[in-house]
Amino acid sequence: MFKFVTIYRRVDDETTLEDFFSNTHLQLAEQLPYLVKREVSRVLRKPGGESRFHLMFELYFESEAFFQQSMTSTAGLALIKALKPWEEAKLITWFYTESFEEEMEEE
Repeated sequence: MFKFVTIYRRVDDETTLEDFFSNTHLQLAEQLPYLVKREVSRVLRKPGGESRFHLMFELYFESEAFFQQSMTSTAGLALIKALKPWEEAKLITWFYTESFEEEMEEE
């Protein structure tokens, strides 16, 4: 699997962040071709206290090739364009990963 991960930092105005995520980021992501899974994680805290992160959004693709094709689609280009100002303002961190999953056997 190949993932595109976006992590949102905590901000004073979380309403604006949630509005952007729900009405822009999520909506554009749902239009991506070759998307096989999406996962939203809301960050509660870190060990020992508050976290500087608010939300993590992971988009899964079968391969890097499918991811690249997805990002060059109309929806992919619109998504990157929408996220870019947030990245430039350092409100999000984004990266790509290879992902491996292994089920644990019960003892």
